Amino acid sequence: MRTVLGDRAPGELGVCDSHDHLFFRSVVLPGQELDDAKAALAEVQDFAAAGGEAIVQWTPHGLGRRADELPGISRNAGVSIVAATGLHRPEHYPAGFVDGVRDRLVEVFTRELTVGIGNSSVRAGLIKVAGGFHVLDHHAQTVMRAAAEAHHVTGAPIAVHHEHCSAADAVLDLLVDELAVPPSRVILGHLNRSPDHRAHRELAERGAWLAFDGPSRANHATDPWLMDCLATLVDSGYGDRLLLGGDTTTARARAATGEGPGMPHLLTHLRPRIERQLGKGVAEAIFRTNPARAFAVEWRG
Repeated sequence: MRTVLGDRAPGELGVCDSHDHLFFRSVVLPGQELDDAKAALAEVQDFAAAGGEAIVQWTPHGLGRRADELPGISRNAGVSIVAATGLHRPEHYPAGFVDGVRDRLVEVFTRELTVGIGNSSVRAGLIKVAGGFHVLDHHAQTVMRAAAEAHHVTGAPIAVHHEHCSAADAVLDLLVDELAVPPSRVILGHLNRSPDHRAHRELAERGAWLAFDGPSRANHATDPWLMDCLATLVDSGYGDRLLLGGDTTTARARAATGEGPGMPHLLTHLRPRIERQLGKGVAEAIFRTNPARAFAVEWRG
């Protein structure tokens, strides 16, 4: 996989937070920006102290990724970091930003995956995109088509934000069935936001990765559903398709400098629960072996 310090063998990734944010700035979250490098380092150090070895940051293009800060944080904390390119829902950006980049998305994504983000030499290791609420609107389709093209050029995986866990089936219809992205290169995020076990199984049957995120303060209501969702998929034979991340999107949600629970909670609380209720093998798959496969890339281009 491609980390901010260079490419590493999949087996070197280690215990992984598969979906989180060290830096994130959105116009829909005023006053809660993740833009403090010292706070980011403190959070990663606490994650490392809990046994964490890797973090996949899903913050895409234009939302304050602070790519120049990521290598130093990675070195100082001893944690691998995977950065993202891609584009979020338009409401997260200042007026006019999306219009200014829409016609060159393939170029932007490909460059950030193969050359560097902004003026840095830090390369992204995945493409983050976003669906719409129950349907894929024009923006979502445009961005996903660009992501698919960038994937075919580079081999990079595509990670998908879903509005309240909706339209994941439509995402696979477009990316996999129409645009020929292998399902093993698609990571479906936020599936905890709707505890529809039948829908989860159908998505797993199609070969995609299933990412369950939290506990984020913004999504606390989903926490009671998490273990049942994971258990159902494990019992159905899909324990090898599961990923778990903290999805810390606000300064308040950090553990080191906010009100928590932050990234460490994945390992101090959730991993022991998964071990007790689903088995140590399932926990090892979710936190180590599955991420190593999901984010591994045979890079092209």
